[in-house]
Amino acid sequence: MSSALDEPLPKNPAHLEEMKSVFDLRVGKHITLQGSARITPAGVISTGIAVAAMALAFGYLASSVNRRRY
Repeated sequence: MSSALDEPLPKNPAHLEEMKSVFDLRVGKHITLQGSARITPAGVISTGIAVAAMALAFGYLASSVNRRRY
């Protein structure tokens, strides 16, 4: 009787919640671009926090520039 613990693990196990995307972009007759992306839910949350922090910083800078002009 074998169990799941007896089986060897794959060399590069994929994250179970990983999201993947593959795309092909064709521009005209002669240019074709291929791309792929992958991200985990933790990466989505981290990206959202980083974008929110940058938006707050840019908002603060923009409001300070308007005050200096007058």
